[in-house]
Amino acid sequence: MYGKGSRFEARAENALQQAGLGTVQRNYRSRFGEIDLIMEDGTTLVFIEVRYRRHSGQGGAAASVGPRKRQRLLRTAALFLAEHSRHAQRPCRFDVVSFDGPENEARLQWHRAAFETTG
Repeated sequence: MYGKGSRFEARAENALQQAGLGTVQRNYRSRFGEIDLIMEDGTTLVFIEVRYRRHSGQGGAAASVGPRKRQRLLRTAALFLAEHSRHAQRPCRFDVVSFDGPENEARLQWHRAAFETTG
C-alpha cells in the first residue's frame, strides 16, 4: 500500500508524463536529501519536488519549499549529476508540483522553474 506522499508523487508523475515529460528516476536519495522525481522535458533535465498540504494556512504546499529545502535539493541534484555523467552537460530546471486541499479533492499545480541555482 502506498503512503500519502507516494500517492501524490504518482499523481504528479502521471500528470507530467501526460504533458510529455519522461521519467528518469523516482526518489533519488543522497546524504543531503531526496528528489521526488527526475524527469526529462525535451533536452532539459527536471528535478521535481512534490508537496501536499491539506490546509494552505501558511502559503500552501508550494510555499513550503523554503530556502533550506531548496539548498538540499540543489546539493542532491549536484550529486545526481556527478554520479550520472551522461546528464552532466544538460540544461537543468527545478520544478515544484503542489497539491492543496482535502486529499481526495487536492488539485495539482505545476510550478515550472520554481527556483534557480545561484552562484
